[in-house]
Amino acid sequence: MRYLIVRTEIRAVAHDELIAAVRTGQRIRDERTAPEPRRQTVCAENLEAAMHLARALSTVGPVRSGRQRVKVVPVPPIG
Repeated sequence: MRYLIVRTEIRAVAHDELIAAVRTGQRIRDERTAPEPRRQTVCAENLEAAMHLARALSTVGPVRSGRQRVKVVPVPPIG
């Protein structure tokens, strides 16, 4: 299985949006309707390689300071 490693900006959430989401039980961030802006994207052929790349991207300053995040997403085979 192939994997996509993505480094994204963390979108800020306004205080009133946070309160409303908690009250209604909705998600604060929904990647399917409003994905976070991508900063870097890399592909890997297996999970071991994907995790190795994710660890490397996690050493970037903005990720370490909490302004960005790294995600590992499995890509289903086509067909």
